[in-house]
Amino acid sequence: MDSVRTGVLGCGTISDAYFDADDRFDGFDVVACADLDAERARETADEYELRACEPDELLAADVELIVNLTPPSVHRETCRDILRAGKHVYVEKPLAASFEDAEAIRSTAAANGLLVGSAPDTVLGAGLQTARSVVDDGRIGKPVGATAVWTSGGHESWHPSPDLYYQRGGGPLFDMGPYYVTALVSLLGPASRVTGSTARTFERRTITSDPRRGETIDVEVPTHESGVIDFADGTIANVLTSFDAPGRSTFGSPAFEIYGTEGTLQLPDPNRFKGPVRIHSADGTTTDVEPTHEYTAGRGAGVADLAAAVRGDWSHRTSGALAEHVLEILDGIRAASDDDAHVSLETSVERPDPLPPTFLESIGN
Repeated sequence: MDSVRTGVLGCGTISDAYFDADDRFDGFDVVACADLDAERARETADEYELRACEPDELLAADVELIVNLTPPSVHRETCRDILRAGKHVYVEKPLAASFEDAEAIRSTAAANGLLVGSAPDTVLGAGLQTARSVVDDGRIGKPVGATAVWTSGGHESWHPSPDLYYQRGGGPLFDMGPYYVTALVSLLGPASRVTGSTARTFERRTITSDPRRGETIDVEVPTHESGVIDFADGTIANVLTSFDAPGRSTFGSPAFEIYGTEGTLQLPDPNRFKGPVRIHSADGTTTDVEPTHEYTAGRGAGVADLAAAVRGDWSHRTSGALAEHVLEILDGIRAASDDDAHVSLETSVERPDPLPPTFLESIGN
């Protein structure tokens, strides 16, 4: 299979993970990069031996797929431009800053006969795929409930430019929620309705990381968000994400588990590609589950997943449809808080197929 020629739009903090991934996968080949900061694009291009472009040049370049690493607040605009230029697009999470924006992206893709993929791709890792095998094999019985807890004191303590996490498209639910909710949808299937409560604890926050230590930034979005998700199969999940807990959670990090009629499944960190998977049985025993899958190497798997779907008969697992459904869940939790209501979801999605145990071989590596 010929490699899918790929460009990267946005050369910020996360971009290194995608440039490094190019060496792991034969299915795509990163050949160019672009950024609004032309100097940053040139420095990145020199480091990775790529062509440096202006954003408009990248849209016109000889590439088939563009990895969009721009801030979520501009995903609707940047994805629209990429798709109208005839390129497939893979988007960092969340897919967009709102469900309405996600609908617009997917509509543009359909109109142009193109594919959309989206992070997180950690669902393709050995940890969550092993957990999927536990659920599918009925080892915890019928799933009844789930808990997902992620808390921190906020990204201003470590990120060099944390503004976007407190702007439209940010907040803990939109930043960390996609990892947990994408994992849950992959494990349990689609959701049907949500409710929740959210709060914005501080109007402004002070950066304590370099190089902008001491600057203050405005907070536009909720920073403590708690939701309840009703899945179509009857499972009820509780999700809590927070930037307002500097002491973190005493449950452990993360607290992520599914309760079944015959046991509890302890899930790995959904922000990682590997991690312990354990079954806590009704008789009090705990079993460490041997990994059923191999891939643990890190981000870029979703781009390879999309490239395989572009090239051949491959079930696209990190699809735009999945990301749109996840975003509707997250957006619905905020809307439910604003409206004092349950929110019924408009979208549904088929649970992605489990991966073959040898992911890299399956996509032609």
